Amino acid sequence: NDYICSRCRLKIKKNTPPFCHSCGRHLEKNNYSKNICPECLKRKFNFDRAFSPCAYEGVIKDLIHEFKYKNKDYLGQFLSKLMIEFIREYNLPIDLMDFIIPIPLHKTRLREREFNQAQILSDYIALEFDKKVMPDNLRRFRYTKTQTELEENERFLNVKDSFVIDKGSDIKGKNILLVDDVLTTAATSSEAAYTLKSAGANIVFVLTLAN
Repeated sequence: NDYICSRCRLKIKKNTPPFCHSCGRHLEKNNYSKNICPECLKRKFNFDRAFSPCAYEGVIKDLIHEFKYKNKDYLGQFLSKLMIEFIREYNLPIDLMDFIIPIPLHKTRLREREFNQAQILSDYIALEFDKKVMPDNLRRFRYTKTQTELEENERFLNVKDSFVIDKGSDIKGKNILLVDDVLTTAATSSEAAYTLKSAGANIVFVLTLAN
């Protein structure tokens, strides 16, 4: 925790209620009655709900970048703490979740990066709430372009059919918490949720650090 100074910690922009019932972003006043943001009104996602403690800007954006691309995997402890505090503060139904699945990286990207940031976050959350992480139930079998370079519609096409359920994975009727670092267009999380639900998963919630 000492890696982040108190001044930077205070600059992290938190998501505050009311939350969009789909993507979990803060809702502006004129959307209160619908409980859903204008972006989510236009598109139906395959997960049941998404949640994020932080807005993807400023300090948190820099920290995620360092964590993911600069080999600073030790930042996972501090970053996961933000997610854990958020679960507690807003009573997220983590007790109902049968297990946690980190969004997988393709093996080529995993070799480049040497670790999966979503798995590090998942491991800390699982430890805190006594949950099981199932990192091998969902596999990314198709290598795709990085989402950051693409427009919104391209992102959905880019990840289509890129996940597969590992043989012998028992997810039928299970409630799953999918964990990732960032939710932008929600294309990746939605596609992963689609794969899980197609294999019989019950509820699929998504928890990311920022959106």
